[in-house]
Amino acid sequence: MADVNPLLRIENLRVHFPLTGWRVAARRGPVVHAVDGVSLTVARGESVGLIGESGSGKSTLSRAVMGVYRPTSGRVLFDGIDVHRAKGSAERQIRRRMQMVFQNPYASVNRRYTVTQIIQEPMKVQKLGDAAERERRTRELLDLVGLSSRLAYRYPHELSGGQLQRVAIARALSTRPDFLIADEPTAALDVSVRAQVMNLLVDLKQELNFSLLFISHDLATVSYIADRVAVLYLGRLVEVASIDDLERDPRHPYTEALLAAVPRPDPDAARLYRAPGGEIPSAVNPPSGCHYHPRCPLAEERCRQEYPPISVLSGNRRLACHVRAGDRPAPRLGAGAGDEPPVPYIDPSN
Repeated sequence: MADVNPLLRIENLRVHFPLTGWRVAARRGPVVHAVDGVSLTVARGESVGLIGESGSGKSTLSRAVMGVYRPTSGRVLFDGIDVHRAKGSAERQIRRRMQMVFQNPYASVNRRYTVTQIIQEPMKVQKLGDAAERERRTRELLDLVGLSSRLAYRYPHELSGGQLQRVAIARALSTRPDFLIADEPTAALDVSVRAQVMNLLVDLKQELNFSLLFISHDLATVSYIADRVAVLYLGRLVEVASIDDLERDPRHPYTEALLAAVPRPDPDAARLYRAPGGEIPSAVNPPSGCHYHPRCPLAEERCRQEYPPISVLSGNRRLACHVRAGDRPAPRLGAGAGDEPPVPYIDPSN
């Protein structure tokens, strides 16, 4: 059942960027359709995963939610307040209650600051506590993210990638936010460290009960932390469902393509889905109709002519697909009919 009063509400959000060399005010110049009509909600205490290939608009959407990018149209409401129209004390409250963990920890911190200065910076900006209280809060946060207090006065170059990402998480939690965006927080880390950071986020989520928007291109990673998943393709949502429904019965062909990329120990299970051929189209000149139709094995003529509307299925599931809009079990792309074995996977690059 849908949350009638979500903490975050994104309404028909569009973020378009004029290409270099064209005036910002130009109306007819070519633009990048980075985000193109996204509507999504995040309930209080909920974890929502946002997945899609590189270039699908995930990071642009997250920065628009945070207020870094101004939308071309649409709006972002945080606890009923328009993020891009808030001024004064309302804006300061939103900044305190919304925080973000970036993909590259080395690029997201001031390398001239010590760990203590990095963690305390948001508290100073928000004027939270005096020097002694900030110092005590810093020690608490270091312990919370599993770092020794001996690291408090080290610089970023003296820390490993995993340690620095924990510092970035501690900084994000320093203002006690109600909503946290994690933009591929493990992508720049070694495989052995990714699990540690993921486990840390899961533990912190349970302990502090903040809402989380977790961004990744890896469905296996998202399934570990998210309650609900939104699938983004070329700036538009194509499917939104609970993680259980998405893994058990993916409806959109692009969702099945993402599942095909998940490593599976069972060869038969690995061939249940087929990866798409080609690459994601240009966001400057997106395909007509459904943006996925040039790569979709189920595409029909109407898919090439008109973009499918968002259909609401059972369980508040949302789907943008002409072929599979009916509320019925969807046949697997790689499955044979009846008791036939799955169709072997064929690498489209060959």
